[in-house]
Amino acid sequence: MNAYWPPLLIAFVAAAAASRFCVLLRPLLVRYALARPNARSSHSRPTPQGGGVAVLLGAYLALGGALALAPVAAPLRDGLLLVMASAAALAALGALDDIRPLPAGLRLPLQALCVGAVLLFAAPEIRLFPEALPLALERGLALLAGLWFVNLVNFMDGIDWMTVVGLAPLLAALAYGGAAGPLDPVSGWLAAALCGGLIGFAPENRPSARLFLGDVGSLPIGLITAYLLYRLAGAGGFTAALILPLYHIADSSLTLLARLARRERIWEAHRSHFYQRATVNGYAVSEIVAQVALLNGLLIVLAGISLAFPALPAQAACLIAAGVLTGSLLRRFSRRRSPA
Repeated sequence: MNAYWPPLLIAFVAAAAASRFCVLLRPLLVRYALARPNARSSHSRPTPQGGGVAVLLGAYLALGGALALAPVAAPLRDGLLLVMASAAALAALGALDDIRPLPAGLRLPLQALCVGAVLLFAAPEIRLFPEALPLALERGLALLAGLWFVNLVNFMDGIDWMTVVGLAPLLAALAYGGAAGPLDPVSGWLAAALCGGLIGFAPENRPSARLFLGDVGSLPIGLITAYLLYRLAGAGGFTAALILPLYHIADSSLTLLARLARRERIWEAHRSHFYQRATVNGYAVSEIVAQVALLNGLLIVLAGISLAFPALPAQAACLIAAGVLTGSLLRRFSRRRSPA
């Protein structure tokens, strides 16, 4: 079978299943997981949250079918199952937080436990800087990076379609990488399944959303995406793994640093991300997500170029170009839109 057919079929099944699960779960979520607007909200009417359950169910159903039908080497299969189990544990934690907010002192250690399990048992062979860093230090930094990525995906899920346009193109690129290289095919299947799940969820989340992802979705999606980027980095695509999620990383990280400088309580909800400020500065939600989607398309091209040309000057040029493009969009969002 052509290497591109399995991820395409997995994505299709995941999208169809997630779409159906959204319809089936919505009445239950309206009853038990209704997000009511407050001063920090971007929505103006009560909206059910928890669509991430449908995304994960659709993705896991499609991926489980693929694993049942196709032979997979035991180490890859076992690693994949551990990632899925850890993501499910984070989903359960997120569901509790959606219904009744949990203190940060409880959330962060449990999140770190899930990230650490994936790091130590699903990808123990990966070394990014074996000649520069001791194993313990590299693992510690990877744990912090993974924990930050899980939370930044949650932070960035603040307006309709932001997670869809921010991560679905990235996951599609990773699925392609699993079919064409350098990513392994099984990781490509995981990327395709999650991408399909987000696509199936997208119609319910389009502006103005009828359903939100919720922490039950953003946390496990962040973990799975971080794992896939880590595998890409370990396969020789470190620069590409930085470029692909650069908008999410830059917006969330710069916002965190700014809040720390203002001595704000960074664990509390807020509306100071660049994409949130853009809504105040005259941009419609549809315009914001369209510009983020366009940027992510350009970042995918630059990531592909960095993989095709491994020489250091080419890597640096791609990373600089990605930084300039991302910085330009952040600057645009931070300024009031000029009247037409």
